Amino acid sequence: MKDGHVLGVGVDLVENERMEEMLTRWGARFKNKVFLKNEQSYCETCGVPSRHYAGRFAVKEAVSKAFGTGFGPHLNWLDIEVIRDDSTGAPSVKLSGKAQKFARLRKAGRILISLSHTRNYAVAYALLIGDGKHK
Repeated sequence: MKDGHVLGVGVDLVENERMEEMLTRWGARFKNKVFLKNEQSYCETCGVPSRHYAGRFAVKEAVSKAFGTGFGPHLNWLDIEVIRDDSTGAPSVKLSGKAQKFARLRKAGRILISLSHTRNYAVAYALLIGDGKHK
C-alpha cells in the first residue's frame, strides 16, 4: 500500500434489536457515554435511529479491535467519532484525545472503515494503516 502497511484489522457485528433495548433502557446516559453530540444528532434524524446507533457502535468497536486493544487505557468511546462525507455519505472516523495520541504512538496514518446495515444487524470493518514513514 502506498501510504503504509496494515497495522491491524477489526470487525464488529451489532444486533439492532439489542441496540434498541440499550437505548430504551439507558437512554441519554448510554448515548452520552458512547456517542458524541454530532453522532447523536445524525442518528436521531434517521427513520430508525437505533440502526444508525448500532452502525456507529460497530464502527467504534471495529476500530478498537484494529488497534488490538479494545476500549480501556488507550481508547475511549468518545475519542472515536464516526463522521460522514457530505458529498458521498461515506463513513469515516475522526480520532481525538487518547485515541489520537495512541494512533501517533502506533504510527498509524489512516483508518479505513466499511459499514453496512440490514433490518436486523449492523456490521463494520476497520483497517488501521501505517503512516508510511516507519517500517
